[in-house]
Amino acid sequence: MSYSRSNMSSGSRTARRTLEFGRTHVVRPRGKHQATMVWLHGLGDNGSSASQLLESLSLPNIKWICPTAPTRPVAILGGYSCTAWFEVGELSEDGPDDWESLDASAAHIVNLLAAEPADVKVGIGGFSMGAAMALYSATCYAMGRYGNGNPYPLNLRAVVGLSGWLPGARSLRNKIEGSHEAARRAASLPILQCHGNADDVVPYKYGEKSFQSLNSAGFRFLTFKPFDGLGHYTVPKEMNEVSSWLTARLGLEGYRS
Repeated sequence: MSYSRSNMSSGSRTARRTLEFGRTHVVRPRGKHQATMVWLHGLGDNGSSASQLLESLSLPNIKWICPTAPTRPVAILGGYSCTAWFEVGELSEDGPDDWESLDASAAHIVNLLAAEPADVKVGIGGFSMGAAMALYSATCYAMGRYGNGNPYPLNLRAVVGLSGWLPGARSLRNKIEGSHEAARRAASLPILQCHGNADDVVPYKYGEKSFQSLNSAGFRFLTFKPFDGLGHYTVPKEMNEVSSWLTARLGLEGYRS
């Protein structure tokens, strides 16, 4: 579509090689370091606010890494510049996917986790557009490669997506069905999706469709949790669900509800 060309003009600095990620905030574990999660903020937000939310959780054995997305013009906002993990023109299965920026952001996440100790389990989570990035990373893990074909090196152990959607859902099933290894990885990766049925920004139906696309592609370790009356934000009840789910899936000690 024409918007992608106009927003990637010479001055926009949105091409993969010139993406400039913002500040990364880290929440250190208060107990034994058993897991590290990268948590990705939503459109227009930053890693600082994400870290403040995660500091309040009773998960002493998780280290949280909260990066900040590049600032770029965003078509769905009429070209307004704000922090965004990738370009988005419309929340629709018919909308084009910005594979270049999806891969660049996915690679940035991998780099943030690359230095974690071998005995520490790693995962990715996020809210809204951050959830979309987390779910896209899950598909890269399953296929063993990024969308551009480069190898995906991370051994993901858990993925969480709140109020989000799945980029590339249309072609996912065909990509995974063609590989026994991809099908095996997809079937073994735990994924939690939560979505409010009163979400007026990323409609509930897109979260539900994403869950169905993952399921039909061979992801079997899926949990989809609807929240009645919840809009496009998080609430303590939802974060408690995330905490208990991560504790169980990652085998963490010391969770207090």
